[in-house]
Amino acid sequence: MIRHSLNSRATIFTVVLLSAGAVHAQTFKVNKYSLGGDGGTDYLTAEPGTGRVFVSRATHVMVVDGNTGKIIGDIPDTPRVHGTALVAKWNHGFITNGEDSTVSMFDLKTLALIKKIPVPVGGLDGIMYDESDDRVILTNHSRPVGTATAIDPKTGEVVGTAELEADSPEGAASDGKGKLFINIEAKGTIQVVDVHSMKAIASWPIAPCERPTGIAYDRASKRIFSGCSNNSVVVDPATGKVVASIPNGGGVDAMGWDPTEKLAYIPSGADGKVTIAHQDSPDKYTVVATVDTMPGAKTIAVDPKTHRAYLFQPEYGPAPAPAAPATPPGAPPGRPARGPVIGAYFFSITH
Repeated sequence: MIRHSLNSRATIFTVVLLSAGAVHAQTFKVNKYSLGGDGGTDYLTAEPGTGRVFVSRATHVMVVDGNTGKIIGDIPDTPRVHGTALVAKWNHGFITNGEDSTVSMFDLKTLALIKKIPVPVGGLDGIMYDESDDRVILTNHSRPVGTATAIDPKTGEVVGTAELEADSPEGAASDGKGKLFINIEAKGTIQVVDVHSMKAIASWPIAPCERPTGIAYDRASKRIFSGCSNNSVVVDPATGKVVASIPNGGGVDAMGWDPTEKLAYIPSGADGKVTIAHQDSPDKYTVVATVDTMPGAKTIAVDPKTHRAYLFQPEYGPAPAPAAPATPPGAPPGRPARGPVIGAYFFSITH
């Protein structure tokens, strides 16, 4: 059963931000709401300016009021859901369903299902809307190689698929000029895709980044931000070179960017903290705060209009004792078993 908000708790962090010789005090406030409900999670998506946040919950997507932490809607039948993309231009939303390799296309106002779109390559994971090229982009852990799939957001038709260099594509971002930048986690690279031809045209190593996942692009400074498990990096798309790094905790799986405030948000699932860094110049970044959420919270969404950042994370009880050996002799260890969901918490960061 899904319950509405039970409680909230606010923690305030005050930091001093140094930029261009001036000193600006900024205060970050973290609100925590208990949502309850069943199911794990992956990505969450903030709808710009409305306060609605779409939160994946394994078999359904909860719609949460980011201002109050209350559940205001629910989208069912999304087996092994990963993420949601929102297209206000066509009043459509899109959800990646890993279990049946479909995308749920829904009405953005009513949340009613319009249709399910089959995606034959499989391995559906990340999703984003490329507004400039009017394409919904999927990043798929397909086999034997990963793929990026483009969907027409008006019709829901699959209009192209690009083969990538490994089966571990993560976040994707657009420069607004026909190029996609996609993190390839296993390779430690950013792969560049021409969105019109849906062909990979370049691959950039981004050491010292390890296991890049979340990604964002700032059009004003022409910089790519790649969230990594050790130090996140900033890349110049004109050269493909790393120009700066930002230290952060491990277990990063997404990152957020507020272009007006020039703030990057990097969530660390390993220790339950969010590193917040300010862009002082295109090649210089200052960490202005590290705020606490909870261990496991590794994805994040930022609303660029309200300047709020959101996270969500279930709390799991003890795992039941296995009835048989968890892995066969000689097999690589799998993901640790989890117990039942005993709590689920939504976080809002404001400043």
